[in-house]
Amino acid sequence: MIALDLTPVPMPGSVTYLIGDQTPQHVLTAMTDAATCAYTASICRAPQYREARERALADLAAANKVLAAYNPAFVVRGAR
Repeated sequence: MIALDLTPVPMPGSVTYLIGDQTPQHVLTAMTDAATCAYTASICRAPQYREARERALADLAAANKVLAAYNPAFVVRGAR
């Protein structure tokens, strides 16, 4: 088997805008919410931030529910 090192190619802004135009607004909102909640849950690890972490994980689950209904590949799995 031959392994090729593929370099990532940046996506032009115009292509990003076209993808965004084709995606429904509630899915785009869920994408940003999921990324924000995953980040928030990852930084709230200390015991005194338990309630904030639980809230972020609940919001992440709600955003992932919307994303999974649209496309299961969009689910965010960042917070553990």
